[in-house]
Amino acid sequence: MKVLKTVFDFYINASIHVALAVYAFVRITEFYFNLPYHQNLDFFVFFATITGYNFVKFAGVAKLHHRSLTNNLKIIQIFSLFCFVAMCYYASKIQTETLFFTVPFFLLTALYAIPLLSGFEKSLRQISHLKNIVIALVWLGFTVILSIIESNKELDFNISLFLIQRFLIVLVLILPFDIRDVKYDAISLQTIPQKIGVEQTKRLGIILMVIVLVLEYIIESVATVKSPFMLFFFMTIILLMRAKTDQSKYYSSFWVEAIPVFWWLLLLGFDNF
Repeated sequence: MKVLKTVFDFYINASIHVALAVYAFVRITEFYFNLPYHQNLDFFVFFATITGYNFVKFAGVAKLHHRSLTNNLKIIQIFSLFCFVAMCYYASKIQTETLFFTVPFFLLTALYAIPLLSGFEKSLRQISHLKNIVIALVWLGFTVILSIIESNKELDFNISLFLIQRFLIVLVLILPFDIRDVKYDAISLQTIPQKIGVEQTKRLGIILMVIVLVLEYIIESVATVKSPFMLFFFMTIILLMRAKTDQSKYYSSFWVEAIPVFWWLLLLGFDNF
């Protein structure tokens, strides 16, 4: 059991689980618009997510405490290096235009982690109200925009609605994390639970999910996606409503982040039914 827990903790801490969630969102986008499966792009997004998340989580630690790194952190750094190499390999396999559109999202990721611009004493993560927006924009770029560009599909009204929907979904999925961290985040961050309270945050999440639901039935997509969406919708509402400040260790980091994966698997199941 101890070995299994060590492996599972590595799976979570090395950002493999969140990368799988991002990958699932990419596959969901392909389902909705009947896009071809771009293996190189999808794997690029998967490995870019691991690289980016581990950079955000551990770059500062590695810089400040290099000599005192734990063995686990060293292993994650080595793993991240291999993922970076894999990301570069798959990047060489996708269209140049698609790669060009990754630049602003990589830049946002870098600015989220460290204050790169002259005169800035804070990263984007430390600027009140910006954290969730930055995360949602980066996820939006990697899980929707790149797939649209790689498929040479034009941006239309239908896709624009889908972009809004995906942005709102990611915002809602962040809320259980904000609720978990409300006791630890600096007051200056002004996260949503800090500003309006936990219960009001849940109500806000429900309102956003209702908007997501309305958009779902406006967006034109293949017929088989509607039933899986409803299951995803209720699953998200349930996990949001059960979120609390003293939640279990894996509640948000595993179960909430697993929601896109379950949604993707449901789409696969209904598509093959």
